[in-house]
Amino acid sequence: MDPEPSASRTALLAGATGLVGHALLARLLADPACRRVTVLARKAPPGGRAEPKLEWREVDFSRLPEPFPAVDDVYIALGTTIRAAGSEAAFRRVDFDAVVDVARAAHKAGAKRLGVVSALGADAGSRVFYNRVKGETEAVLAGLGYATLVIARPSLLTGDRAALGQPERRGERFALRLLSPVLKIVPAGMRPIAATQVAAALHREVVAGRPGIHRLDSAGMQQEALA
Repeated sequence: MDPEPSASRTALLAGATGLVGHALLARLLADPACRRVTVLARKAPPGGRAEPKLEWREVDFSRLPEPFPAVDDVYIALGTTIRAAGSEAAFRRVDFDAVVDVARAAHKAGAKRLGVVSALGADAGSRVFYNRVKGETEAVLAGLGYATLVIARPSLLTGDRAALGQPERRGERFALRLLSPVLKIVPAGMRPIAATQVAAALHREVVAGRPGIHRLDSAGMQQEALA
């Protein structure tokens, strides 16, 4: 598995303020095998966080820092919506450009394992813009040369966005209400999943370090949470 001692593992997280990213940060800080966590964010939280192994770096994702932080494991939970971004072009700058740029820079700096949050339906050949961008992102990441690449493809995410200071996503709220009465007959891979479950599965798979590309759907991540 890992050639280096577990105590030497270091991690980088981009997207720590979102539902999955917030849960990932909590897991990384609680992991005794992870000695340092570097968070890339547009803005550090007011007052920061008093965690001895945590380092916040305010960055412009269109101009990443040089030299880039050298770490073992990379987690990317960056993402927005077309509505929040304001246009398809602005959406692509976050969900494609920023994700790929961070992954590429981290790999060049020596990172070996990458975990990324994508989405159900990601397909580079899709006619749906959102799904196509997600699929194109996955395709580029697969070609970067990471020893381990873990791609989480959750369906609708559940979690308290308000507690994180995020606006509610109307599409998620509507879809959850629509699915609620028929949830038992909805295919497992399409059922809503808690952001904490996505974070847990992604973290476990990256730490396991199995060589190759591994894609996790909602069904697999939910089953893993019950195991």
